[in-house]
Amino acid sequence: MLNEDFLDDEGENQDAYDDLIVSIEAQTQGLNLLIAVCDDPNFRDEIIARYEAELEPNFRAYRVMLARHEPSLKAALNQLVEQEEYLRQHQPAIITVTGAEQLYFLRLGQEQSEQEKFFGYLQWTREGLRDFPFGIVLWVTNQILINLSKKAPDFWSWRNGVFRFVSKKTNAIAGKELEPIRFVFRDTELASTDTNESNTFFLPIQDLQRLIDNIEHERGTKDPSLATLYSRLGDIYRSRLERGESQNYQEEQELAIKYWQQAIELQNELGLQIDLAVNFSNLAGLYRATGRYSEAEPLYQQALQLRKRLLGENHPAYATSLNNLAGIYKSTGQYSKAELLYQQALELRKRLLGENHADVVASLNNLALLYDEQGRYDEAEPLYLRSLEIATSLLGENHPSFALILNNLALLYYHQGRYSEAEPLSQQAIELDKQFLGEENPDVATDLHNLGLIYRAQGRYNEAESLFLQSLELKQRVLQKAHPLLADTIYALGYLYREQGRYNEAEVLCIKALELDKLLLGENHPNVAESLNNLAEIYRATGRFSEAESLYLEALGICERVWGVEHVRCVAIQENLEKVGLEMGRN
Repeated sequence: MLNEDFLDDEGENQDAYDDLIVSIEAQTQGLNLLIAVCDDPNFRDEIIARYEAELEPNFRAYRVMLARHEPSLKAALNQLVEQEEYLRQHQPAIITVTGAEQLYFLRLGQEQSEQEKFFGYLQWTREGLRDFPFGIVLWVTNQILINLSKKAPDFWSWRNGVFRFVSKKTNAIAGKELEPIRFVFRDTELASTDTNESNTFFLPIQDLQRLIDNIEHERGTKDPSLATLYSRLGDIYRSRLERGESQNYQEEQELAIKYWQQAIELQNELGLQIDLAVNFSNLAGLYRATGRYSEAEPLYQQALQLRKRLLGENHPAYATSLNNLAGIYKSTGQYSKAELLYQQALELRKRLLGENHADVVASLNNLALLYDEQGRYDEAEPLYLRSLEIATSLLGENHPSFALILNNLALLYYHQGRYSEAEPLSQQAIELDKQFLGEENPDVATDLHNLGLIYRAQGRYNEAESLFLQSLELKQRVLQKAHPLLADTIYALGYLYREQGRYNEAEVLCIKALELDKLLLGENHPNVAESLNNLAEIYRATGRFSEAESLYLEALGICERVWGVEHVRCVAIQENLEKVGLEMGRN
């Protein structure tokens, strides 16, 4: 049976898997041609491994991959049979065929594209497949499936079944996403195709990359059309990340950065300043998401100045730049600067867009998050509640934006000790984010981390540890090795072990979190102070008082510089410092 984590809510994938097994087992002799459809290669590989294991020993399992430039199914099967005596004896076997997902769709100057060659081989060698009296599972993507019945109808008529496995991850771009760059297809076979039609699996993303490479080669890297193409491809990668469609989160994040950097360089040379402001903000957003704050801040500042000069201070785009710059100030502990800009953005959006607008919801949520981080809980809660109220009226309760606000409100209640109110909100946020973003997404990892905090605060340590470990493993899969979100969960897990008296395990994690925080956020960030304080608590508990005192002093200095001496966190560290002083005196 398939891992439940991969099953969709309606059980369609389980049904498809069961049907595939039945279809393979129903025919032990003769050609049994089956077509399986999946856009996520990792999910596909898990399905293959599971049916191979389940069918053993009745069917011996083999795998072949189509050759890239000569993607002939018959040739691939011939080569396999020549190598395997068992197959030459026509014994029961299941042969899995992959590689179709790598084939290019566009011709780009060639007589035929790789996919067209593939379809041609299927169509004209159909009769030759009689030579292979085995179960054959040909794996394709949804984009290939759409064209398969049209381009290879004879082959299609020989199929004994089509088994569709649903996955958020895909290599395909929807037609509507290509409408803004429709001009690039005028010299391709897509010139007369309507990209605005509702085709979710219109074009493999690698074809768009290849089309850009082709333009660079033929027209040079300074062709003005490339500025639009680079920018749009960066947008597409970001959208895929946000929707949970990316097949490799980290790799596609870096590709978005790469294409926006190229867009900025070319737009700068060509004087395309409005577009330049947009891409400054886009690139800064990904730098901020990857913890590269020192690179993000100047880009946000440049975007703000450009929009101020070009659009004036009474424009929604100017409000967006205020909001973006405030976000980077909050991330780096510059709270007074952040508050001023958040308030300016909120008032400007209310005036320009009205009270009931999604941008107003975002501003309310951001300002509330800032207040929450500063311990100004009474100011934060009404802003969260108001943002939820507007979001519900605009979007309903089944939307990713709703999940974000629920998560933030749950954290506010956690900070206030209102755990029974926090827990259901956090659980609801997890389910919504899994539904919209998929399981392999940093937002889901953050949600799991936050629910772990709520359980830890209630002394539900086993549940908390399980969630922290799930969150950490997920973050390690989808984020860069050095990332603030990784440091957060390493810190939280170390804190949990400290509370349980597991000091050796706690110390290792707290040192790692401290090193990451200093590397990513600088020496003067509140997260560094928290990590110093946590490590000092471990040293105090294990009798290493002088080491603890030194760390408390360092943490207190950071907190006083960032928040002022009256802040609740400064007071807490001061109390810890006094305790260790008393213990040193006694010893």
